[in-house]
Amino acid sequence: MNKNIKLAVAGAVLAMSASAANAGIIIPAGEWTLDVNGNVNAYAIFGKAKGQGTITGATFGSHAQVRDAASEDRSQGINTGLLPAWLGFSGTTRQNDLDVGFTISMQPNVSDNSVSGDNKTPLFRQANLTFGDKSWGSFKLGKDIGIFASNAILNDMTLLGVGGTGILPSTANVGSGGSTTLGGIGTGYIYAGWKGQIAYTTPNFNGFQATVGITNPNQGLASSGATSATAALYQDRFGLEGQANYSFTSDALTGKVWVGGASYKVKHAYITSSSTAYEHTATAADVGVNLNAGNAGLTAYYYTADGAGTTMWMNAATSAAGRTRDSDGGYIQATYKIPTGTKIGLAYGVSNLDLASDETASSSSIVKQNERMTIGAYHPLTKHLNLVAEYNNVEARAHNGTRNESNTGSLGAILFF
Repeated sequence: MNKNIKLAVAGAVLAMSASAANAGIIIPAGEWTLDVNGNVNAYAIFGKAKGQGTITGATFGSHAQVRDAASEDRSQGINTGLLPAWLGFSGTTRQNDLDVGFTISMQPNVSDNSVSGDNKTPLFRQANLTFGDKSWGSFKLGKDIGIFASNAILNDMTLLGVGGTGILPSTANVGSGGSTTLGGIGTGYIYAGWKGQIAYTTPNFNGFQATVGITNPNQGLASSGATSATAALYQDRFGLEGQANYSFTSDALTGKVWVGGASYKVKHAYITSSSTAYEHTATAADVGVNLNAGNAGLTAYYYTADGAGTTMWMNAATSAAGRTRDSDGGYIQATYKIPTGTKIGLAYGVSNLDLASDETASSSSIVKQNERMTIGAYHPLTKHLNLVAEYNNVEARAHNGTRNESNTGSLGAILFF
């Protein structure tokens, strides 16, 4: 099984039987060992909205559902969950005292019922090569999950389910076909994303391991007032991301502690009389811990950022005048495996966004906070197939006092191979 599917399954182990974390379909091929792997998942999602207020924030404002144009407050949909449906191909070999590998994957999610939905092109989130040796570390070149905040999503129990109700790119409904659901993205952490990168990972020093890398500089979404996406302007340098992990095992307790950081220098095109291109440096840092003792598990995570936005990188990161907004948030979750093998989980997460120094709260509909509570049950029907049921309550608040709330239930299944 390729590295990132292993990581996803390892994170999902918090909510499922450990026996599901099996390798994919292994194929010996001369000097190579090939691995075909992935998952298929789908969920029936039921939502009820309790508000219709306008909460903005570039692409992502309110994570709570709102009533539709006809004031209907209930919605239903069938969709892929937080973890995309996945088909991955990887290969490994040992040549000239080097471990060499590659990974290519695609994500054909559940589509909507329209002709355009049936014709949607699958996502391709991985295309990378690796080389190295356990004595000195390894390099990765290509597209893969971002380094910063990757542990936040990989340890989120809703990785096996739905989590927050929003479906990209529209967060106002639980319809089908947009993309994946949000899980805890924007209600506990900023999305790590899938980024072109050149990264180095150290050897494992008795449980300690670190990864640093440069990434494509054009990350994220256009900020408030932007006439075009951030990617429309040249950037002065690559993005920088890093993460350090320490894993430990004892007779009664296993766990992992991590810290991470990221820095991007960003230019924006804004609507101004002088067509000025504003520039700022976005920084973020995080810390997290995952502990497991017997049938119980606990995860806690916190992040803080300046000019990085909320939900996605650069989403609502600055005012229209280019002044940065601070943000922070985190989540805590507890799981317990009952005698039937079912894992029961309870999670609370929140993401906050402050206004810039030139903005006034009383007149601002910019999102201030998205808050989520999740109750989930994850049952291993077989070692590969898991049944999932979740309930989510999401509240969103704007700086001017506008508030939306919604409740969502979901039932479905996820199959790993």
